[in-house]
Amino acid sequence: MIKTRHWDRLNNGGVNLTELGFGSAPLGNLYKAISDEDARATLDAAWDGGVRYFDTAPFYGLGLSETRLNSFLRNKPRDEYVLSTKVGRLIHPCAPEYRTGVGKWFDVPCRREHFDYSYDGIMRSIEHSFARLGVDRIDVLYLHDLCIFSHGSKKASDARVEELFSTKGYDALISLRDQGAIRAFGAGVNEWEICQTLAERGDFDLFLLAGRYTLLEQAALDTFLPLCEARGIGIVTGGPYNSGILATGAKPGAYYNYDPAPQPILDRVNAIEAVCQSHDVKLVDAAFQFPLLHPAHISVIPGGQSVSEMTGNLQASQAIIPASLWSDLKNEKLLRADAPT
Repeated sequence: MIKTRHWDRLNNGGVNLTELGFGSAPLGNLYKAISDEDARATLDAAWDGGVRYFDTAPFYGLGLSETRLNSFLRNKPRDEYVLSTKVGRLIHPCAPEYRTGVGKWFDVPCRREHFDYSYDGIMRSIEHSFARLGVDRIDVLYLHDLCIFSHGSKKASDARVEELFSTKGYDALISLRDQGAIRAFGAGVNEWEICQTLAERGDFDLFLLAGRYTLLEQAALDTFLPLCEARGIGIVTGGPYNSGILATGAKPGAYYNYDPAPQPILDRVNAIEAVCQSHDVKLVDAAFQFPLLHPAHISVIPGGQSVSEMTGNLQASQAIIPASLWSDLKNEKLLRADAPT
């Protein structure tokens, strides 16, 4: 069975996260439409395999991911799973020609996103999520996409951070946590730098960091992860395969950071995979296990859009990785020497 890690920074009971969580962006028909039946089969495979942490967001499928989780979780004992969703975007009904995410989300409701990190925006967003999810408790609330990747520039990202604090959005998070409406809050982003900015300005609990502490990237070791260790901040790793290349290998058309992988990345992945093969270890298994070796990390949540993908994630979570693999990667300068292994 999948191991569980307990996180309780504030001594309020905390949360028990399975080391393998379920990232539900693919359930929002990300890049292709899947049927309700296939979505349910994937979730069933996750549950039957022992997954008990489910992450979603209003943005995923413009509400579709949350509503699909609704029917799945409805008859599950509430104390047996941990649920996180996100705030920072409100989604409003619109005409089809104005829909957000055309070409990214397929066969989804006609909704248009509106970024809002204010007190009222956060409170409305969580209220809407409660309705879509059909639950009486959300355990972890993440601010969604405050980063440069989502807003286009550091100036725009910084403006959103200022909005969070100046319009009392941060106060809303504190209030929700103090009331016990949520157990913890943080941010779900694509860059560790914004996480460090937030941690230095407020009392954040958990960060869902996508693709920034992986076999390919360890720059977060410089300043951010030491800060997390010192403050007891937990890290959930999203995108452990860097958009797929650490799962597929450096095959033609492999993706890295949502785009076709450049040649230097292809070469580096080939070199990492060669070391893995010398130890009879699958690249995807090493990629899954690596973040969990860092003491601040408590869960890894790759996406799954099919039963076969979910089965692969379950297998990766149970893989045994010899310590010699990590030392050989360090000797080949394919892994930072200071990465905990």
